[in-house]
Amino acid sequence: MTPLLEARNLRKAFTVSGAAWENTQGRTQAVDGVSLEILRGETFGIVGESGCGKTTLARMLLRLIEPDAGEIRFAGEDWLAAHGSQMRFFRRRMQIVFQDPMSSLDPRMRVEAIVGEPLEIHEPQLTRVARRERIAETLEAVGLDAEILRRFPHEFSGGQRQRIGIARALILRPELVVADEPVSALDVSIGAQILELLEKLQREFSLTLLLISHSIPVVAQLASRVAVMQAGRFVETGSAARVLSSPDHPYTQTLLAAVPKLPV
Repeated sequence: MTPLLEARNLRKAFTVSGAAWENTQGRTQAVDGVSLEILRGETFGIVGESGCGKTTLARMLLRLIEPDAGEIRFAGEDWLAAHGSQMRFFRRRMQIVFQDPMSSLDPRMRVEAIVGEPLEIHEPQLTRVARRERIAETLEAVGLDAEILRRFPHEFSGGQRQRIGIARALILRPELVVADEPVSALDVSIGAQILELLEKLQREFSLTLLLISHSIPVVAQLASRVAVMQAGRFVETGSAARVLSSPDHPYTQTLLAAVPKLPV
C-alpha cells in the first residue's frame, strides 16, 4: 500500500541569537533527519517533550515552513515540487487543528466566516446558500448548532472554540488532518471530549490523522502507531501497543515513567 504521506530525511535548522551583550548568532537543529510513513486511515502519533521539534516537523509536512533538506510525498506525488494550482490542489487535501483555539481563531470574524473561509478560497463557485448549508452540516458534525453562525470566538468556551477549529479543518473534506497538541490548552475533561470527537470524525470522514502531543495518555488513546521524538530525531517507532507497553529506548521509558499512576 502506498503511504498517504511519506517523508525522508527531513531537516530544519533555525538561527538563534546569543545574549544581547554577546552579539553572537548560532544555528539550532530543530528537526534532524526524520523519516516517516503514514498510511491511509490510520492515526499516527508523535510524542515528545516540548521543544523536541514536533510542531516544526508538522509544519514542514504541511509546507507551512519549508525544509532545509529531505523529501515529502503526498499520495505518491512530490509535495515539495508542487507550485501554483497544483499546490492549491494539495493544500485542500490536508488541514491542521492548532494547539490554542483562542489564538488560532480571528476574534474579529464570526463563526460563519471562520469556518467558511476555506470554501471561499478553494470553492468560490459555491452560492451563499450552498456555502451556509455546508458550514451548518460541518458544525453539526463537531457537535455545534447552526444557531452560532453569527457569534464571535470570545463568546465560546475553550472546548467549543476547539470544535470550531476542527470544523474549519474539516470543511473541505480533507484526506489528512494534523492535530497539533489539540487538547493541551483545555482542561482534562474537555480534552477527553475533544479526543473522542476526533476519533468519531476519523471514522465518519475516513480521515488519516497525525496526532502530535507531549502527553503519552493522549497519544495512547487514539494512535495506532507512535513515533517518539527527542531533540529533533525519532528515537523509537512502532505500534502504539508495543511502544507504550514495552519500549526499547531509554527516553521512551523515561516518558512512560513520568506518567502519573492513579491509586487503585
